[in-house]
Amino acid sequence: MIRDLPPLPLPQYAVVRIGCSADVPDVIAGDLRQKGIPAGLIGYEYQPLSEAALLDGIGESGLVVFGTSGLFGRLGIDVASRRVVHIPMPESATFNHVNRDLGIFHECVAATIAHFPFYEEGEEERFQAAADELRELVTALDDTALAYKGFWETLCDDVEMGDYANWRAV
Repeated sequence: MIRDLPPLPLPQYAVVRIGCSADVPDVIAGDLRQKGIPAGLIGYEYQPLSEAALLDGIGESGLVVFGTSGLFGRLGIDVASRRVVHIPMPESATFNHVNRDLGIFHECVAATIAHFPFYEEGEEERFQAAADELRELVTALDDTALAYKGFWETLCDDVEMGDYANWRAV
C-alpha cells in the first residue's frame, strides 16, 4: 500500500558552529570556529557532524572531517591544502574534490539551496536544463567545483537524472 507522505520543508541555508576534537590542527579549528559550517544541504547530500575530528592517513597531513554525505561518506578539510574534500567511506585512503576552501563551500551550498527546488514533479523536460543551471552556478563560484567524480558533479548528475523530482515542499 502506498500512502501519501507529508510534505518536506524546503531547505534553508544556515551556519552552525561545531566543536573540534583536541587533535584538530589549530589553524583548521580556528577556521571552523570563525566561519562555522553549513547546517546542511538538501536531504542527506550533506549533514554536519557535532564535532570535527582529524583522520590520519588521508592526504599528506590528514583530513579534518566535519560532515557526512549520504550513508557512509564524509566531508572534510585536507590539512595540507585546506581544500574541502569528500571521502566515500570512513576507511578510504583517497578523497574527491569538493571546493577550493571552506568559504567557497559555504557559497556553493547557499547558492544551491537558493536555487532549490530544481524542478517540479512531472517536469522531466527540465532535468537537463536544471542540472546545467546548477553546473553553471557552482562553476561561477568555484571553477574547480565540477571535478571528475567530485561532490558537485555527482549532485548535478543526480539532478539531471531526476532524483529531486519527487521532493514535495510544504
